[in-house]
Amino acid sequence: MPAAFLLAAVLIVPCGATAWAQKTDPQPVNEAVKETVSTTQTTDPLSDQLDDEIQDAEIDNEEVSVLAPSITDRLPVPTQQTPSPSPSPKQTKTAPAQPKKEKRGSLIIAPIPISSPAVGSGLVLAIGYVFKFNKDDKLSPPSTVGLAGAFTNSGTRGGGIGGHLYFKENTYQTTFILAKGRVNFDFYGIGRIPGREPVSVAIKGAGTVFYGDFLRNVGDNIFVGVRYQYRRLSTELDGPQTPGGFEIPTIDLKSTSAALGFRVQRDKRDSTFYPRKGTLIDVTGDFFDQIWGSRREYQTYKVQFNGYREVSPRRVIAYRAMVCTANGSVPFYDLCLYGANNDLRGYTAGEFQNRRMFATQMEYRMEFARRLGLVAFGGIGGIARRWNAFRADELLPAAGIGLRFKLDKKNHINYRIDFAVGRDGHTLSIGVGEAF
Repeated sequence: MPAAFLLAAVLIVPCGATAWAQKTDPQPVNEAVKETVSTTQTTDPLSDQLDDEIQDAEIDNEEVSVLAPSITDRLPVPTQQTPSPSPSPKQTKTAPAQPKKEKRGSLIIAPIPISSPAVGSGLVLAIGYVFKFNKDDKLSPPSTVGLAGAFTNSGTRGGGIGGHLYFKENTYQTTFILAKGRVNFDFYGIGRIPGREPVSVAIKGAGTVFYGDFLRNVGDNIFVGVRYQYRRLSTELDGPQTPGGFEIPTIDLKSTSAALGFRVQRDKRDSTFYPRKGTLIDVTGDFFDQIWGSRREYQTYKVQFNGYREVSPRRVIAYRAMVCTANGSVPFYDLCLYGANNDLRGYTAGEFQNRRMFATQMEYRMEFARRLGLVAFGGIGGIARRWNAFRADELLPAAGIGLRFKLDKKNHINYRIDFAVGRDGHTLSIGVGEAF
């Protein structure tokens, strides 16, 4: 399915200061009152009353504090106010800094160079947004939406949008992809035997691809749901027919394939982007039938298992195994493609494909300072027409190393560069996120 696969791949501040006034030392009341009375020449009743109070004040000095207020209330004695001092820096309190508002999500922009014997060299520009529908939802993993555009020197052009959404406290999840474009690639035929000289055919393909699924958590992080896919494709030879090369069946020159299927997933990972522990089991089945609008009738099944083990705070061992089977009148683009979905790195999708396939691999992941990381990986797999037709001398091993750069610290999303060597060549793959 190089055409379908490549089209789908191609998301004023209050300080709290206190001011206070300085108090002046009070004068003795009897002296102040005497001075005031001596300067007063009137003999009105109020003056007589003041004289009596002064005499009482001289008799008993202890009562001055009680009498003085009544006297000063009746006589306007001038007072001098001391200005309030300015608060010193030590007395000034700084208001606490406002907490930084948490971002709802992370925007990721990544240019991804591509170079493949099948599609040529070029660039994919991917833009993704990672977020949560509800910031108070502590159970749902982050959701992702994005778009991508691609072009290569072979004439391949394409674009698409897609997303993987989790919501309602990890009760539901859904995936969708819509892509459109054209792809020029080399196809190496069905059932190519490793070690023999390959015979490739240049093919031009174009079309539209849609995929969607909807899953529900039925308990213990087991998701069950349905999936649907639809493809309208056209293919033709890009040049003369290669002697001994693959011939496109007439029914696939302009084809429509549609399938309704199921998906069962058990996700025990601690992260969807960079798991350190846990497992993921994913089982899918697709039934292409004329009832759904498909020209061909066939079925495809896949079983995938990923495991993760943290050996130290910055070291993780990851391992993966998968099997694929395709039954019925399967078109060449829907066979089990070795090298697709990083099974395995070291092989280009389109070089080896057949009705049966398995692949296993292991990866050692290391984190370093300054957002950098390093991985080493290796694996083995194979393709055959039937499960009892696998041969040890036709297996497809691969090994390689990779560099990582952390694009998003919060979700630990890495920019990935992997170099791998396979049985008949090597690949340099670049992407966003881990290989599995």
